[in-house]
Amino acid sequence: MARYAMIMAGGSGTRLWPMSRSAMPKQLVPFIGGRSLLEIAGERIAGLIPAARRLVCAADAYRDLVLRAVPGLEPGNFLGEPVGRDTLNAVGFSAAVLAARDPDAVFCVLTSDHLIAPQATFEACMQTGFALVEADASRFATFAITPDHPATGYGYIEYGDALPGFAPAVRCRRFVEKPDTKRAQEFVASGRFGWNSGMFVLHAHTVLKAIERFRPVHHAGLMRIHDAAAAGGDIPRAVAEVYPSLPRVSVDKALMEPASTDALLSVCTVPMPVEWKDVGSWLSWGSTLPADDAGNRASCPAVHRGSTNVLVASDNPSHTVTTIGLDRVIIVRTKDATLVCRADLAEEVKDLVAMLPPSLR
Repeated sequence: MARYAMIMAGGSGTRLWPMSRSAMPKQLVPFIGGRSLLEIAGERIAGLIPAARRLVCAADAYRDLVLRAVPGLEPGNFLGEPVGRDTLNAVGFSAAVLAARDPDAVFCVLTSDHLIAPQATFEACMQTGFALVEADASRFATFAITPDHPATGYGYIEYGDALPGFAPAVRCRRFVEKPDTKRAQEFVASGRFGWNSGMFVLHAHTVLKAIERFRPVHHAGLMRIHDAAAAGGDIPRAVAEVYPSLPRVSVDKALMEPASTDALLSVCTVPMPVEWKDVGSWLSWGSTLPADDAGNRASCPAVHRGSTNVLVASDNPSHTVTTIGLDRVIIVRTKDATLVCRADLAEEVKDLVAMLPPSLR
């Protein structure tokens, strides 16, 4: 079996406005030390998968930007979505193309909006995931981040029995949707749960067969893409005709949850004890920056007088931002828009974006 990788690079990133826009979403913005999240995700798998077997699934409108962001990505390995249809269809699209190219393809599904360290631990866990699926193609390998606090914004995976010969992998007992604070505290205290990372290792053909059983409407459309790829035909045309009609649904809900209780499939989990940052809001982005003695963080020159816990970002590295007497405020400056926001209301940025004219979104 040959190993492949697919990075999901969809999403609009509206909570990171005004830097993340419809023309340049967060995964392509070079605001992590001058690099984009997608570029970092591409580097993360460089030592695992040869360049010729790395794919990226993203909006077709970002084709040129993605090809520039991921060095070595072959144009034929860019899977362009004409419209976003959530993660089941991104995974199914990839499985359809890979199964047509290689009936024994095994691929990891990675995300483009996380920072993961240390790299060596990530690679070791991925190697275990691949080994699990290569030993038994009916397995779906998932990865659970070892939690460091009772987060309520993530789904959880409950650990089952150990899988002999594949330590530290275990059987997946169940998936749990985002819990309330009390349940999250209980999960973390028990040591039997990890955060659902949204990363997987899968056998392409098995994925298609599982979608056929659990989501036959999706399967019918995805097989049209598969058949076009197998015949060497016009894949973009098939995708354009099929994709808009596919119902939106997540891969967890449509595939992983039913597979975890299915007699013909097995869902396994590899605990991943890494530092894992989901860069989905200004607060999570700010955690990637060092803080001064007053808790202030900035990606550009900033001078504060009596201010504490202020986060400053600018698309101009020479632009200086100054504050007096502020506490727990976010300031993001771009050439045509500026955000000033109380830190505790950072999640509401996406609602603000909906109020703006299309030219600023």
